[in-house]
Amino acid sequence: MGKSIVLASGSPRRRELLAMLFDEFEVIISDCEEIVTSQDPEKVTKELALQKAEAVAGSLPPSTDPVIVIGADTVVSIDGKILGKPADQQQAADMLRMLSGKSHNVSTGVALIGVDAGVQTWFKSFSETTVVTVAKLAEEEILAYVNTNEPYDKAGAYGIQGMFGKHIQRIEGDYNNVVGLPVHQLYQELKDYLN
Repeated sequence: MGKSIVLASGSPRRRELLAMLFDEFEVIISDCEEIVTSQDPEKVTKELALQKAEAVAGSLPPSTDPVIVIGADTVVSIDGKILGKPADQQQAADMLRMLSGKSHNVSTGVALIGVDAGVQTWFKSFSETTVVTVAKLAEEEILAYVNTNEPYDKAGAYGIQGMFGKHIQRIEGDYNNVVGLPVHQLYQELKDYLN
């Protein structure tokens, strides 16, 4: 292929998903300060993904091999309100009460930056949204889940691929997008560039 792949994310879930597309890639975690200028979930994810990708692309040593940097960010939103990662049990429980018995959106923004000999040569960004419906949750189900370690590093206070999966009634769209990376669309976007 002749191009190195760099994932600008520390998420173990994104790492697993990217491994569906590439046998080898490097992970470099962005240390950029995240700045949000929009309230629109899809725009927010694209902004944050771009900030992560640009920070990592700018930190790469000049290389003879072309590099593709992949930045991604996922947010959960319901009724126009963005739910980030919960800070504590109370916040996690409040988020799950908001999601209980309703549909919400999970949006992942992806930014792709091509770098060759230290110069940005290519750029693409997109966002994918999946609609997720959560079953009506009993209060004891909410409390049992927030007492696990699962909710605290996840937007919206849940992971669809973990213990919370049993409460997911329906999804419309890409399952992998909810986990953290829209694998199909990413593959489509990269296909022409990599060949």
